[in-house]
Amino acid sequence: MSNRFFKRRTLLRGLGVTMALPWMESRNVWGDDASTSVKPQSQPPVRMAVLFSGNGFHAGQWWAKGTGKEMQLGPVLESLTDFRERLLFINGLYNAEALKGNIHSSQTGNLLSGASLASGGEIRSGTSFDQIIAQRYGHSIKVPSLVIGCERSNPGIHKNYSMLYSSHISWSSPTAPTPLELYPALAFDRLFKGEGERSDRSVLDVVLSEAKRFRTRISASDQLKLDEYLNSVREIEQRLAQADRQGELQGWRPTLDKPNVPRPPEGIPQNLADHMRLMCDILVLAFQTDATRVCTLKLNNDHSYLQFPNLNVAVGHHELSHSDRGKKSPDWLKVNQFFMEQFAYIARKLDSIQEGERTALDNSVLMYLSSMQTGSHDASNLPCVLVGGGGGQLQGGRVLDYAGQSNRKMCSLYLSLLDKYGINPKEFGDATDRLAEV
Repeated sequence: MSNRFFKRRTLLRGLGVTMALPWMESRNVWGDDASTSVKPQSQPPVRMAVLFSGNGFHAGQWWAKGTGKEMQLGPVLESLTDFRERLLFINGLYNAEALKGNIHSSQTGNLLSGASLASGGEIRSGTSFDQIIAQRYGHSIKVPSLVIGCERSNPGIHKNYSMLYSSHISWSSPTAPTPLELYPALAFDRLFKGEGERSDRSVLDVVLSEAKRFRTRISASDQLKLDEYLNSVREIEQRLAQADRQGELQGWRPTLDKPNVPRPPEGIPQNLADHMRLMCDILVLAFQTDATRVCTLKLNNDHSYLQFPNLNVAVGHHELSHSDRGKKSPDWLKVNQFFMEQFAYIARKLDSIQEGERTALDNSVLMYLSSMQTGSHDASNLPCVLVGGGGGQLQGGRVLDYAGQSNRKMCSLYLSLLDKYGINPKEFGDATDRLAEV
């Protein structure tokens, strides 16, 4: 017998496919514990999407009160009226590290991590919680995480902090913001280019060359055993393919196995509303086809100067947010509502996709955040609203107010959400305690 060890799951690995081997007398095999075994998925996956817009919201117009169908929503949130029973409005949360710089960059770069930010133009934040999910939950998916946006990153420095902090909410590591895709066509390609070729290939076709190399390193009796095993797998594949064609397979499958819409045109749409709507559609399509289960959509940057000719608003976003001080700005409210309508659009489309007894919205958590409550740069109470059921794990129709409570850390919310994806860290960011009500 050979003294070399050989890992089962590193032998026959193809495009997102892992095959287990039968026991062989001529090989020592390890790594077959519960953490590496592959179990059939009988239920739809739980998806996570985070939407972000910078500069906060209209003073006094971001609020919710009551419960269930009787919940009342402030003007900013009125587009979510149909989802009140699946809506969780959270008040009073904050990131302690975001209070240190009191400017846009220092309040955004750690929004999803709670990490301490490096100043002086240095880039150092923390791995964001969406990427924690992607790294642990999306390993078998074509795109572990889809990170898209509608405004280019700003590489400058503002008051000793890099503006990259204002431009990215998703961080793959403390020193690397997750690459942001602005072009709808390229986001579409990342999800679906080559999808037909990949999905049409047999498991055995993908891994056969590895199997042939391995065959030369085992005994004659084990070669016969391996041949019998591979033949049996081929037979099962053929039977599954026939059952799939006849609609006889049980368990969960995506409602779409390929895109049902054409690839978006090249470039970035000149109309902002068209750009945002395309990105929303791509997010929904990615979830529906199970091309990804984690997505962040940055509608604009913090400290953004985005213009809104589609709304007949002539003032830029950042200037609008400051016009809110001491008076009510109808244009600012109009822009806020426009952003929230994108969130409601995604929720409505996911809710129209039936997945067994639930909808895709019931099997998702959608979260909307900004880096401050209003344009006054106050990050002591971060706006946060969640819609969706989290696969039956998230109870909506509630307003949770943590203002004045001992634990009101944003990272405590993230700990609670990570649990719903089977990730149970002892701590995340600056938090060790979960929000028990979430």
